[in-house]
Amino acid sequence: MFKVLLLNDDFTPMDFVVVVLEKFFKLSREQSTMVMLTVHREGKGVCGIYPRDVAATKVEQVSAFARRHQHPLACVMEEN
Repeated sequence: MFKVLLLNDDFTPMDFVVVVLEKFFKLSREQSTMVMLTVHREGKGVCGIYPRDVAATKVEQVSAFARRHQHPLACVMEEN
């Protein structure tokens, strides 16, 4: 299993991060806000834990979505 993480940066708006968490990880607004604040305060936050192929797909989807919206938001995966 692999953790999917969002990494903090100084440019991506907090509201955009919340939208990403709701859209790609099906988190509620409250859960999304909590993860976004963890990313902001601690430098990274866990979006979910998935099998390798699902995690890789989510990383690619989030990365592509961020690029399309011209944000440098980084999404990575690491073994759990």
